[in-house]
Amino acid sequence: MTQTSLICGSIAIDTILQFPNRFDSILLPDQLHKVNVSFLAPTMRTEFGGCAPNIAYNLQMLGGQPRIVGVMGQDNAAYMARFRKLGLATDNILIKEDAYNAQCFVTADQDNNQINAFHPGAMSYAHENEVAKAGPARIAIISPDGHLGMKKHADDLAALKIPFIFDPGQQLPMFNGEELIAFIDKATYVTTNDYEIELLTERTGLSLADIASRVEALIITRGEQGSEIHTGGQRIDIPAVPVAAALDPTGCGDAYRAGLLFGITNGWSWENTGRLASLLGAIKIAHKGAQNHRFTPAEIADQFEAAFGYRF
Repeated sequence: MTQTSLICGSIAIDTILQFPNRFDSILLPDQLHKVNVSFLAPTMRTEFGGCAPNIAYNLQMLGGQPRIVGVMGQDNAAYMARFRKLGLATDNILIKEDAYNAQCFVTADQDNNQINAFHPGAMSYAHENEVAKAGPARIAIISPDGHLGMKKHADDLAALKIPFIFDPGQQLPMFNGEELIAFIDKATYVTTNDYEIELLTERTGLSLADIASRVEALIITRGEQGSEIHTGGQRIDIPAVPVAAALDPTGCGDAYRAGLLFGITNGWSWENTGRLASLLGAIKIAHKGAQNHRFTPAEIADQFEAAFGYRF
């Protein structure tokens, strides 16, 4: 059986600007109804991002076989060159020449408060990228992407009988309760963070136990409190891996999901799968940017043993 993992999701560029002061020094509370401000940002960096490449980046380093299913725009050259350098397949990336790549513009102040603007761009055409063209796969993940694309990919994966993880992420508010229940019922696994599971239960009217009963596993990440996996009527608690310095949480959830995909495709226990996912999140948070950390499978095995006291 193929070990390929289809990674459906956004492909984006992040531009991070640093404002060396506090926003409240410029934003006047009694004038917020007519905001017209400019922030001097002496430092700027551009990072490769998007949920699909972030997940694929980590899974590739583990030794997995990710295949990205996403959409890019006319300004795709730099990212496509990066994919080729990393050895990531680009066959199932659709190029929309009349659109730009999805892009997030982040302005952060000295307290790390952020003002973000997200341009979905080519991501909005995700529904035009046929998931069936990616070929057979052991598993897939539907991570945040265009609204219509996420719905179509769920329908198509269900029709193709390819098990998938539903990972709504920041796109969860786009869907109503009926749509979310349809996703859950088509999915094999569901993963959220602690905020998203509250929104998911509120919007669907389903309890956490109800959701868990409809899938093989419900995985919930809770930051430094670790994560939990609900499967077979049981709850498995996964400890967080301590880090010396948490530099940047961007992409930590995607790294965690790469661990889930690797464990599932290799038939690991949920305990080991969750612990690998937790370790990847800890490695990522110690680096700025979503794709600037590096590791080998051998290094991961050593770090897993150091964190949990045994080798996987």
